Amino acid sequence: MDQLTDTLEALQEELADDDFDVEYSVSHCRQSGVLTVKLPKDKGTYVINKQPPNKQIWLSSPLSGPKRYDYSNEDQHWFYTRDGSFLLDLLEKELSDKLETKVSFEKLH
Repeated sequence: MDQLTDTLEALQEELADDDFDVEYSVSHCRQSGVLTVKLPKDKGTYVINKQPPNKQIWLSSPLSGPKRYDYSNEDQHWFYTRDGSFLLDLLEKELSDKLETKVSFEKLH
């Protein structure tokens, strides 16, 4: 989550749009946290929530709706069990479309 937050904050700086906001809040024990990404021009808000007890990441997307991702040790990716898609691939595609610029999480793969 820290690397994802850092990448999104770098994108925020690159776009230099005051309406684009990235905020990561963590619990006192730093076990769980919520990453909120508010897109500019009312294009929606993404909420990514770390769920340590379930070993999952929950995503709320303005495009694809809610999803729960499990971690694959084999692939070393967070994946959606219903269709096998990867969290970072979905975020790259949706954010690129919404922000009308290439968004890449290649360094996180």
